[in-house]
Amino acid sequence: MENILDQLQPKSVWAHFEDICQVPRPSKKEEKIIEFLLDFGKKHNLETKRDEIGNVLIKKPATPGKEDLKTVVLQSHMDMVCEKNNETEHNFDTDPIVPWIDNGWVKAKGTTLGADDGIGMAAEMALLTATDIEHGPIECLFTVDEETGLSGAFALQPGFFDGKILLNLDSEDEGEIFIGCAGGIDTIANMEYKKEEVPTGHFALRIDVKGLLGGHSGDEINKGRGNSNKILNRFLWQINKKYNIRLHDFNGGNLRNAIPREAFAIITIPSEFKENVRADLNIYAAEMEHVWEIYEPKLKITLESVETPEFVIDREISNNLFDAIYACPHGVFSMSSRMPGMVETSTNLASVKFVDGNKILITTSQRSDVDSEKYNIAQMVGSALTLAGANIEHTDGYPGWAPNPNSEILTVAVDSYKRLFDKEPVVRSIHAGLECGLFLEKYPDMDMISFGPTLRDVHSPDERINIETVEKFWLHLIDIIQNVPKN
Repeated sequence: MENILDQLQPKSVWAHFEDICQVPRPSKKEEKIIEFLLDFGKKHNLETKRDEIGNVLIKKPATPGKEDLKTVVLQSHMDMVCEKNNETEHNFDTDPIVPWIDNGWVKAKGTTLGADDGIGMAAEMALLTATDIEHGPIECLFTVDEETGLSGAFALQPGFFDGKILLNLDSEDEGEIFIGCAGGIDTIANMEYKKEEVPTGHFALRIDVKGLLGGHSGDEINKGRGNSNKILNRFLWQINKKYNIRLHDFNGGNLRNAIPREAFAIITIPSEFKENVRADLNIYAAEMEHVWEIYEPKLKITLESVETPEFVIDREISNNLFDAIYACPHGVFSMSSRMPGMVETSTNLASVKFVDGNKILITTSQRSDVDSEKYNIAQMVGSALTLAGANIEHTDGYPGWAPNPNSEILTVAVDSYKRLFDKEPVVRSIHAGLECGLFLEKYPDMDMISFGPTLRDVHSPDERINIETVEKFWLHLIDIIQNVPKN
């Protein structure tokens, strides 16, 4: 495969990123990338180990004269969110990611790029192989399954690494240094249905919602983006009241931490109403285009005739499902009073799927800086779905990362940024979840910050990384490494 990124700076970072793109690494399927990292460490004669769950640690000793600097842990996660456009043929279990350059950004061909957090991995690998950079002892930690459960961070055992300073390389806004993040929890609902014969004289239709931006349910939840499940269900709820439609399938969204971009439903209606429904759809589509013309200019709602399905679900459950999705909250619930402009609490109606023959799975995800509010919004979502007859489960969740404004490494990072770029970096917390809160539980004395280059529309096929900011991120990372405090 042609190396299209070899023209970019810094060459070593982009070369490693392109290598990473060749290795499939879906969440919970990290075997190939784990083996890739183990081989990388062995090839470069670096002390390398993995733990039981699959986290990999690669150590590099200090360069001569720098042995008295504190050991620094650089950390990124090795898994990626696997999202693609419906028309894109791509098998994330076997196919490489295909990056391309577009007007100052690197993107992928119809899929997520995996720069979240492949670019952090690439920076670590570039440091591990560098022969012209002075540094103290460094330990590079690559964790598994950050995107779907933080299970790598959860399973990390005390003593796996030695450093007391950790640089998390999983942030997405160059010029910003993060010192805290929201905690999260998932609320899962199950509904069981009975299969029934399609009523005589019924006509089958498929309704699609497409073209939404989607994105990260932490970083993009405050940007006013549409939720395909909510938009589709609103129409289904309306025509159900008019025509008593029968539902065969509802499929929207994929991942708990991604705002759903696409959804479809297959329904049947009495044949005499099919033209009425087409007219209703045209009116509804026009209304939604007007509602979303600023935030979702590519929204498209379509209707087409399809073959009569083998069954429809019982009317009670379909009515309950329409009510459940309509009532379930989505989006920003409250803004922070402590940090103006930052989301405090939010919820994401992530996916609705028909699974296992006769079950409907509704997946939602909640985040908050305030632990009690995290549970409050989860209980609110759970209550709305319970009223519709669903069975509810809450995951254990993960902790937030409380800011430490007196952090020693924060001072180093801020001074470094000012010296390099002659401007103050923004220091703040982030509404997205990071693994740092879990690290702090295992290593309570750890001094941590998070930073990275600029990424946009992560967790969607529009994911892209700004080329110019990668070089700034790299220069900043090297300078921090070279100015960590002495033991």
